[in-house]
Amino acid sequence: MASLNRLVAATDLSAPARHAVERAASVARVTGAQLDLVHVTTPAPLQRLRRLAGQIPSDLEQLMLDAPRHALQELADSMAQRHSVATQVHVAHGALLPELQGYTDAAQADLVVLGARGASFMRHMLLGSTAERMVSKTKRPMLVVKQAPHEPYKTVLVPVDFSAHSLRSIRIAQAVAPGASLALLHAYDVPYEGMMEYAGVQADQIQHYRSKARQEALESMQALCEVAGLDPVLTPTVVMHGDPSLLLVQQEQELDCDLIVMGKQGDNTLEDVLLGSVTRYALAQSQCDVLVSV
Repeated sequence: MASLNRLVAATDLSAPARHAVERAASVARVTGAQLDLVHVTTPAPLQRLRRLAGQIPSDLEQLMLDAPRHALQELADSMAQRHSVATQVHVAHGALLPELQGYTDAAQADLVVLGARGASFMRHMLLGSTAERMVSKTKRPMLVVKQAPHEPYKTVLVPVDFSAHSLRSIRIAQAVAPGASLALLHAYDVPYEGMMEYAGVQADQIQHYRSKARQEALESMQALCEVAGLDPVLTPTVVMHGDPSLLLVQQEQELDCDLIVMGKQGDNTLEDVLLGSVTRYALAQSQCDVLVSV
């Protein structure tokens, strides 16, 4: 099983972003990991104020620069008191993504935690190129928190495609939510099924292909569970035919999951370059938290 030694939670100090910090502290408490809180200040607001005001008194400007550090330290003290976790703080100045990625790399973070919403950059994390660049380029597992954490994760859904990414997703799920139950999901299809229907291939022949694809998927699921050391009695497995994105969100609701853990890459070259379409859909459409493994 993978282990978590150091977590980095990024926050813009807004009330919604506190959910991510609370979840990170909860995971740190359960796993015994160290927690780092990071806030990145960008120069744009201060530059705009200078344009509007002409000149800002040096003591006022210093106060504006110091305020985020004080607020971050207060948040860290609160997390240490509430969750009994070792907490460090870091305030960086500059462009958001390079600063955040630079810190997580230097800290050798085992998990990066971000909020789904916030007052500034957090509100853009799930929509647009900023989010996709962040998740696509990261070399570290990233947890996107959508819900206020009230208790440790209880049910984790892990979509699998039977590639090496699947086993890594299971391992990070076990590390982040050691007390939770895991459910594995695989959506199978028949290659060129739509073209065959268009070409007039008989429905019973296509159904035969589906049956064979399902049997292959069931065997691969059993093999994956054996390699991962999962008890088949305690690990629900769902093998269904259909669109993986739609089935993912459907099973999230059916199984009452509070966390989805999935790889960011697909099984083809295009999705290896870009953020996989199913992962992107889960980030945008799921109700529960999403952990993107690497």
